[in-house]
Amino acid sequence: MAENSLFLKGNNISLKTFLLADVNDEYIGWLNDKNVMKFSNQRFFVHSFESSKRYIASFEGTENLFIGIHRLLDDKLIGTLTAYFSTNHGTVDVGIMIGNSNLWGMGYGQDAWNTFINWLLEHKGIRKLTAGTLASNLGMIKLMERSGMVLEATRKFQEIFEGRPEDILYYAKFNDN
Repeated sequence: MAENSLFLKGNNISLKTFLLADVNDEYIGWLNDKNVMKFSNQRFFVHSFESSKRYIASFEGTENLFIGIHRLLDDKLIGTLTAYFSTNHGTVDVGIMIGNSNLWGMGYGQDAWNTFINWLLEHKGIRKLTAGTLASNLGMIKLMERSGMVLEATRKFQEIFEGRPEDILYYAKFNDN
């Protein structure tokens, strides 16, 4: 039950199903940019058109979503969102990447996040939405907290980050409907 033609509009962004046509040198550059991938386990891989094609294909035939974040001003792709559903449990785990680091701190990520998670909670029958990040990823923590998510759990020293063990923080938001 994959969404073939998702389109959502926020204040300054639109969200559309990410397509193979969206893969270009700029997108692959984000995936290989150590600063953009600093907090992601994707930093351990070298990405290419082929690896991107395989990733997009992994969503086919599933209910999981891979979404492009586009700036309303010019329809330019500036990042991505993912949603991994566990339908039997009524949960979804969400992630975000604003690939164009020149746009960090300008509100695009928050707009995309709020638009997406509110849609998931209102329209997809989700009872609980989750997301996680390393404890040092202050931007992601602020984004989650500003969207109404609350800290649910901490996995102490779960991953090695910049040579030292670091906690992963898990946030959640329940559907109050």
